[in-house]
Amino acid sequence: MSDTQQTFVMVKPDGVQRGLIGEIIGRLEERGLKLVAAKFTQLDRELAEDHYGEHADKPFFEDLVDFITSGPVMAMVWEGQDAVRQVRKMMGETDPAESAPGTIRGDYGLDLGRNVIHGSDHEDEGSWEREIDLFFDDEELVDYERIDEAWLYE
Repeated sequence: MSDTQQTFVMVKPDGVQRGLIGEIIGRLEERGLKLVAAKFTQLDRELAEDHYGEHADKPFFEDLVDFITSGPVMAMVWEGQDAVRQVRKMMGETDPAESAPGTIRGDYGLDLGRNVIHGSDHEDEGSWEREIDLFFDDEELVDYERIDEAWLYE
């Protein structure tokens, strides 16, 4: 597959507690994206602060770190052509009230602070690489060919 890209996706504690891991994975797979790494984990404060470091000077930073460390998360790496943008479109707007029906946040989120899913930002070049490196070692990423790839891309 040419022009492939990887992106980081995390089902947040509210999504885990609501039993949405399988639904979210299913949506991403149905889109044609390929799961190359997954880890069900509980974030410690240090990792959470590193992950959300760009928000460290914002008033909501402490609440964000407290929330993301409040329960387990499902951290994943997905791969496909234009994967970052594809996942961002599927997720919907950060505020679920602004998200269209059919997006993950539009279908499952009601509150800005409980929006079910995190995905790497397409506007911040390299954010997906930084996030992937925070959560996964290179040997945890699996390289394989999906049987349907020939039917997904020209």
